[in-house]
Amino acid sequence: MTNRKESFNDVTDHMSKIEGAPMSKPEMSSLPLGIRIIGYAMIGFTALASLLFIILALLD
Repeated sequence: MTNRKESFNDVTDHMSKIEGAPMSKPEMSSLPLGIRIIGYAMIGFTALASLLFIILALLD
């Protein structure tokens, strides 16, 4: 990865080198299509449910 950040203490350095923990968030375009679709569906459902909740609360 070219956008790797430098660790700021020994704990994050250990996680990065030994455990393989990522230091930065992945780019959405680099994720597999199935994971992107699930993510977009979850975000869309949450937004739609919130909007529906607000509309139904105003009509009550």
